[in-house]
Amino acid sequence: MIETSIAYKRRRFPAELIAHAVWLYVRFPLSLRLVEEMRLERGIVVSYETRRWAAKFGPAITRNLRRRAPRPGDILRLDEVRLVIRGAMHWLWRAVDQHGVVLDEILQRKLNTRAAKRLLVRLLKRQGWTPRRIVTDKLASYDGARREVAPSLEHRRHKGLNNRAENAHVPVRRRERQMQGFRSPGGLQRFASVFPTVRDLFVPSADKRQALSTHLHRLQAFTHWRSAAGMTVAL
Repeated sequence: MIETSIAYKRRRFPAELIAHAVWLYVRFPLSLRLVEEMRLERGIVVSYETRRWAAKFGPAITRNLRRRAPRPGDILRLDEVRLVIRGAMHWLWRAVDQHGVVLDEILQRKLNTRAAKRLLVRLLKRQGWTPRRIVTDKLASYDGARREVAPSLEHRRHKGLNNRAENAHVPVRRRERQMQGFRSPGGLQRFASVFPTVRDLFVPSADKRQALSTHLHRLQAFTHWRSAAGMTVAL
């Protein structure tokens, strides 16, 4: 298993502090300025430029987490949600497996077959194998994309079957409200490429919600996070 090396060299602050700041910003609804303030409370003065840590190091850490993740389920659920950024309408296309694990998210300006095809092509390429079935709502674009990309792939279209994909929109919607909207399409895409993976790592499944199970789950999640971030000591 080959992992992405995190390039912390020539940084004024140690890797542990940088990774912790990234974790705070991605895991919790905190602005970058609030993360700076929390660092200051610990006696650590970070400059304005370090606010780019999440954008610089978050994607590399996320790639390492994905390489460690177990193989997803073989039933993929695709859905899209409308987001307005600076007055312009965008669509965040999302794919999850039958367990609700987010596999990919792409922000696009269109709600058409070409956009659905881009999601499906990218998803199949990233997974490296063809799922048993895809489940979508009744948007015709999905079936058009499936016919072009994987004609033999089973496709079920029913709004009631796609609750897991629709529920996966909720955390991003909640963060959107807490952040009072996303500032740019690029910023949202960068956030969406990191946030679901980190959230899925730390949030236990429904069958692990008892106190002890949740505690053990999060301890294991911290171990995975530290390893993916290239750290050898606790946060």
